[in-house]
Amino acid sequence: MCGVKALLLENIHSEATRILVQRGYDVENRPGALTDDDLVAALEGVSYLGIRSRTQITREVLDAAPELKAVGAFCIGTNQIDLEAATEAGVAIFNAPYSNTRSVVELAIAEIICMARHLTDRNRDVHAGLWDKSAVGSHEIRGRSLGIVGYGNIGSQLSVVAESLGMRVYYYDIVDRLPLGNAKGVGSMEELFAMSETVSLHVDGRASNAGLIGAEEFSQMRPRTLFLNLCRGNVVDHDALYDNLKSRHLAGAAIDVYPTEPKEKGEPLVSKLQGLDNVILTPHIGGSTVEAQVDIGRYVAGKMADYESYGATSMCVNLPEVPGASSQNHRIVHLHHNVPGVMARLNNLLATHNMNILSQTLSTRGQLGYAVTDVSGEVPADLLTELEALEETLRVRMM
Repeated sequence: MCGVKALLLENIHSEATRILVQRGYDVENRPGALTDDDLVAALEGVSYLGIRSRTQITREVLDAAPELKAVGAFCIGTNQIDLEAATEAGVAIFNAPYSNTRSVVELAIAEIICMARHLTDRNRDVHAGLWDKSAVGSHEIRGRSLGIVGYGNIGSQLSVVAESLGMRVYYYDIVDRLPLGNAKGVGSMEELFAMSETVSLHVDGRASNAGLIGAEEFSQMRPRTLFLNLCRGNVVDHDALYDNLKSRHLAGAAIDVYPTEPKEKGEPLVSKLQGLDNVILTPHIGGSTVEAQVDIGRYVAGKMADYESYGATSMCVNLPEVPGASSQNHRIVHLHHNVPGVMARLNNLLATHNMNILSQTLSTRGQLGYAVTDVSGEVPADLLTELEALEETLRVRMM
């Protein structure tokens, strides 16, 4: 293990470095995202890469980094990674689908309350020495309706917390999901908008979600709706959002994500929403709590380390999932094209070298197969070369 190099970008929490160093990695940290050419240069000799949401892992980057074994996305989304290219290259992708869920939910709740009570306006006034102790336009969220677009990990937990505060919750999802508590699913976004006083988006970054909310969708929302987007910047048409905020069709909005975001701290954000008095703008901090970042750092770093040490791919985004555990024997991990006869050829090759198979786990996923095999017996020096020469082999390692 000693000498395996990992590169962590974008201010990933130090918990990730602690775990990887403890497991024997040589870890380099860099504060910001890297563009293609700089990223390719930085990946020389790197086996494991850690990123957040701003670094783009393209096919060109993957083609130029043959030593790369895995990428850890220290966040929820993986749309910044070309998953098809990573799969073809046999590069494992890990993410943290659950670790920052609560942090995003708490920010959403806080912003709903801030908008309902006009807290940002009152804060600004008092800082300017103005005293306007008035209840006009200020409301409780209890008894009000919340419409959630996307009822996955975050949307469903937001549902539970909002209901505990007395909100009536409706949701829409393209997948038929079981409601939690008293939440009610609806059949379309148009139906959801018609019954919701607050709308919150919690969809993923798949290509089909780009431009999900535009002028037509805003027109379907009730007058004076509160609108939140804490998921992906490209799912909302910001020109249409601006128009509906200026006209006061929307009473307010809270935006944490943007179509184009700065690469690193200190770079300016440019958005036409800046300066509007009925908008809360935050710098993509939905999951940016100490608790969430510690959990993410621990989780993703642990997944990468287990992949290196044991060949484990549990919760891997793109490769077949095989659990891993420590072994006192020789272990062969073999990623291959999922075609008939490949396991027979693998095992016959081991048999020709008088190697006894102690245990073997195989998992397939689409066109890929992944086998973890523990063997006893003396390992011949040319075994890896012979395994690599199998026509079906994508990647093979021995530990």
